[in-house]
Order: sequence, then C-alpha cells, then structure tokens
Amino acid sequence: MTGKETRRLKPNEHKGIPASSGIVIGKVYLIDRDNFCVLKHELRPDEIDTEIEKFKAALDTSLMEMSEIKDQALREFDDELPFTIFDAHTQILRDPSMAKEVERIIRDSRCNAEWALNILLKGYHARFSNIKDKYFRDRLQDIDQVVTKVLRSLVQGEDAPFSNLDEPVVLVAHDLSPADTLSLNQDMVIGIATDAGGKTSHAGILASSMDIPAVVGLKDVSRKVSTGDPVVVDGNAGIVVTMPTNEQFMEYNTRRQKYVYYDQALHAQKDLEAITLDGERVAIRANIESSHDLVHLEEHGAEGVGLYRTEYLFLNSSSLPDERAQYEDYKKVAEAVGKNHAVIRTFDLGGDKVGKYMDYADPEPNPALGLRAIRFCLSHPDIFKTQLRAILRASAHGNLKIMYPLLTSLEELIRANELLAEAKEELRKSGDPFDESIPVGIMIETPSSVMIAPELARHCSFFSIGTNDLIQYAMAIDRVNERVAYLYQPLSPSILRMLAMIVRAADEAEVSLSICGKMAGDPTYVMLLMGLGGVRDLSMDVHSIPRIKKFIRSIKLKEAQTIASHAISLGSTEQIKEYVVSQVGRFFVDGVSSDLVENDG
Repeated sequence: MTGKETRRLKPNEHKGIPASSGIVIGKVYLIDRDNFCVLKHELRPDEIDTEIEKFKAALDTSLMEMSEIKDQALREFDDELPFTIFDAHTQILRDPSMAKEVERIIRDSRCNAEWALNILLKGYHARFSNIKDKYFRDRLQDIDQVVTKVLRSLVQGEDAPFSNLDEPVVLVAHDLSPADTLSLNQDMVIGIATDAGGKTSHAGILASSMDIPAVVGLKDVSRKVSTGDPVVVDGNAGIVVTMPTNEQFMEYNTRRQKYVYYDQALHAQKDLEAITLDGERVAIRANIESSHDLVHLEEHGAEGVGLYRTEYLFLNSSSLPDERAQYEDYKKVAEAVGKNHAVIRTFDLGGDKVGKYMDYADPEPNPALGLRAIRFCLSHPDIFKTQLRAILRASAHGNLKIMYPLLTSLEELIRANELLAEAKEELRKSGDPFDESIPVGIMIETPSSVMIAPELARHCSFFSIGTNDLIQYAMAIDRVNERVAYLYQPLSPSILRMLAMIVRAADEAEVSLSICGKMAGDPTYVMLLMGLGGVRDLSMDVHSIPRIKKFIRSIKLKEAQTIASHAISLGSTEQIKEYVVSQVGRFFVDGVSSDLVENDG
C-alpha cells in the first residue's frame, strides 16, 4: 500500500492518534471516575458473605470520611455553613433499612455490591419520581450523593473498576494509567479509546504489547458514549466510530477482515530472518512487560528480548518484590531466551508509573522531570541493589544484560556501576554464582546523554536508544498530553541529527547499538534508522515483529542510506516528511504498512 485517499469524517467518526493497530467492533464500557459505570457480576454462593463484608467496609469507610470532612469544615468555617447536610448524609449511611436492603439484593440476586446499590438507587428514583415537593426532591439528591460515596469506596478498594469484566468490551475513558492498563483482562477488553494521550503514552504502549487495538488523544469521546453503546475502534487509522450505522458496520467489518488476512500472511513468514536484499542482517527482538509475555516470543519470531520493562510487573503490587521473587522472575527470562539474550532494564519508576508502595515523597508538580528511573534508584540504593543482585543471580541461568534508564550525566553512570560492583561483591561473599562479565548498557533517551555519548561509552558496553522519551525531552512535550501530541515528530531534523550523533558515537567507541522505542516498530523509521549507520538491532512490541521482518527483506541497505542521507540534510519536518513518504511508500506491499504513510503524518 502506498497510502490511502483522505475523506471527510462523518459526524460520528472521531479522529485521534493510532496507538495500537487492529480494528474491533464491540460494546462500550465507559470508565467515568466521577460518575461510576456499574455492571453486574454474578457471584458464586461461597462469595456472597465476602461481598456483604466488602459492602459493610465501604459503609464504614464512607462514614469515617464524612466525619473527617465535617471536622475539617468546622475548623475552617466555624458556624458559617449549614452543617446539617453532613448529619443528613450520616443518617442515610447509618440507616439499617438501606444496609439490609442492599444485603438482601446481594443474596437474592447473587450480584456484586455495586450492582445492588444501583438497583437500590433505581428503586428510590422510581418512588420519588411523582413527588413534587422540593424537600423530598432534595432528599433524593442526598441519597444519590451518599450512594456515589459508597460506590467510590467500593471501587477504590479494587485494583481497577474494569478488572473483572464478564463480557468483551471496548474501554472508553478520559485516560488510563499504566497501572490501569495492567489490570485489564485481555480476554474481555478488545479495544481502548481515550480522550487523553499521545502515540507513545504508556497506556498505548501496553495496549500494543497486549495486541489490543487502541486510539488515544480523542479529546472528548468519553462524553459522547454510554456503557453498552456499539462502537468501532480503528487502531490503524486512529478513528473511533460511535453508534455506527449499518453501512459503517459493514465497511469497518470488511476492513477488519482484510487486516486479519494480512496479519495472518505476515505471521506465516515470522521465522524468516530479517536480511536486506543486499545481504545486511538485522536482529529483531521483543519489548516485554513481564515474564508472562515470554510465551509470545516464539509465536511472533522474536530473537530474544531487547527491553524488559521490569517496573510494570510490580505497579499493582502493594509492595516492591523481594530479591528472591525478582530472581525467580528474571531466571524465567534468562532460561526462555536460549541462545539469544535478554536486556533487563532496571526500574523506570516515577513519572506516570507510580506503584502503590511509592510513598517516599509528596506528589511532584512535573513528574516527567522529577524523581524517576535511575534518579529514583540512586536515591534508594537499597531498592536498586536488591534488583541488581536478583538480575546478577539470574544471569547464571542464561544470557542477560543490564541496562540503566534515563541517564543524564556521567556521574549517574559511575554511581550506578559502583552499586553494581557492591552487589557483585555481596554475591561473591554469599557464594551465589553469576555472570562476572555481564554486559552493562544505558538507554540514550535525553538530549544531555546524546551530547556526552562518547564519555558514557567509556563506562558501558552498549547503547539502546529510547526514542519515545528522547523525542519527549528534545521537543519539550508531555508525551501523554493530547493537546501537544502534534509536536511528537520523529522526523524533526533535530531528532534525526541526534540519532546520527548517537550512531557515530557508538561506532567510534565500538559499543553495540540498538533501538527500543516506538520508532523501531514502524517501517518508515526503520528505513531511516538503518540508513543512518550502525543500527542493526531493533526491539519492539511482539506484534510488530512480523511486518518489520518482511519490510527489511524487501529493501536494500544502499537505498536506505541514500534516503537517510538526503532526509537528514533537509531543514524542516514537513520537507522530510514529504520526501520520506514519496520515497518509502513504494516499499509497503502485501499489508506491510507504516503509520506515517498510512496516515500521512
């Protein structure tokens, strides 16, 4: 394919940013954290008493919160406010008839507490619907507010309001955190659409790794749907269709079938090596979020793991795992990659990846620029060394590499290596075997690390370019903010020139170089990355591997070098984009497409 004709969007077609490819048609499940979306879950007989206890605990929590709010209001306002409202809400929460009715509904209907509260509220609305008296209408508003408070207590007691779905749905929300995304039941969540986010938002990255079609940056789609509405998510074109017509349903169903056909054709060739027509071989590896993802390596033709994002495995945990738990997990990775290798990235915690256990500091006003990644680890050497010892111990079972994220100075790298040396010495004393020569590398993902790459190369054995964050920090954008998502431009002259600088520094220092950001999974950018120089190692979500392999087998390195050389000489993003689209589009055949060519930027 060399692109597609643009057409005017229909009123119910909403354009966003494609974050994970694929097309799905399904029912909406709306995540509204203020106005709760409630679905019924049928309970087993042995779960009923536990559900009732959960409801009682939510009542107690709501009563405690109400008391705290009233006390605070009394301190701040004295007698300036009518505090009878607090008393009215407290009386409703303590009303034994309400609690008994909810318990009865749970037992009789064998349903979750949220659904029982929903039934109770509908009953109150039915009784009050014909009453004209304002006093009684105000009492119904009080009941609504109290029920919402209890619902909030129930939902906050769970990992996510959508972790136990009973039917396949398309999640629609203003935004999803990485922890939210990790809570998804992959069998039940078939698509994702969010108001917020950019192409490299972490929710989009995780959706892609889970092979869930996703569109982000839709601005206000969550205000245009309700739970149960039919919806189409086209993660290829970045379009969400609300309440599709019969004509649209047939159109997108045809597109979906074609995409499935192309995907199957690509997978039939997944085990072929990625070798250009003029004989240049490229290693294609997988990005993974947990050891559970290892089962996907073989089925997608991955040559080991180029990036294991260790922090995702523990985001929903109540505490950081101990050394033994981490060791067992990394050991699985070491054993699974066989003759290949796996790059274990140390915790990239902070930013929008905050675990429940991270109570070390107050919330930061700008977390992307705050205590995250290597900064967090160096600030908490006990946590860092625990992870380093676990990785080292696992290295006795396979070919592992260690990688530090978000370095900005030589001092950070030296200090990290000092802690690694301490971890090694501790294992020698305890007699635990490990790979004494385990390779240590860094992620180049800040402009500062680009500028000092030659100095950094003297203290590590490999570079891996994290293009997602590199573009964020170089272009001064928030990668999850849809209002500035248009500034995420991999083809900016500044980005291409930074990439060329890294390639040159790695080549001169004779350290190996790989790419593990979003650019590695798109054929257009792969063409440029290969043409810039020594990029012969790419890591991406497993679902992109077959098409990247096929694309590389369809090009010549010499052509890639010619295209990259001219592109980097151009002075504006638009000039580069126009040139690249005109040159690279002819290589996309048999369903191997590019986000850039398909969407024309």
